[in-house]
Amino acid sequence: MRIGLKVIAGAKRERLEKISEASYRIKVASPPEKGRANKRVIELLAAEFGVRKRDIIIVSGETGNKKILEINK
Repeated sequence: MRIGLKVIAGAKRERLEKISEASYRIKVASPPEKGRANKRVIELLAAEFGVRKRDIIIVSGETGNKKILEINK
């Protein structure tokens, strides 16, 4: 399954919001430095979808705030 994701890093509260069937907005407290925000995004999504962290791959947008992720169930 592929999802589109808008990441807001450095937020005060962490939160995952579903915008549409395959589109989400996520707020993470981690800063967007050295991949910390990406790591936290993957941790939160793995918990939300009940998959292992290694089953989530960032397909595009590694350094931007708009990403496409592949989640293998």
